[in-house]
Amino acid sequence: MALLAVGCAAAFYAGTRPSQRAALAISLTGGDPARAPDLMIRYGCAGCHTIPGVPGADGLAGPPLNSLSRRIYIGGVLRNTPENLLAWIVNPRSANPGTAMPVTGITEREARDVAAYLYSL
Repeated sequence: MALLAVGCAAAFYAGTRPSQRAALAISLTGGDPARAPDLMIRYGCAGCHTIPGVPGADGLAGPPLNSLSRRIYIGGVLRNTPENLLAWIVNPRSANPGTAMPVTGITEREARDVAAYLYSL
């Protein structure tokens, strides 16, 4: 069901306005995208990734996160579903022990906000 939702979401995103994308992202993740920019700065995401709308997020160590909603895989190993994105944000090394992405200490609640933001881009 979640995979279907993300597949539908990706198709839906192509022709939607930002407010519609945000509403869909909120429904998929249960998060609040408005809280995410501060979280992404606090937990260091902005130091490694380029993230639109996040001040100072121009890192080049990780991939840019502007099109995460349209990607098939997260971290090259997980299907792009809300559940997998949450798991990746909280503990990327559980899915890929060799990843350079650190475990930051972000909570699942906070990860929901970040996921909502990323899916709303």
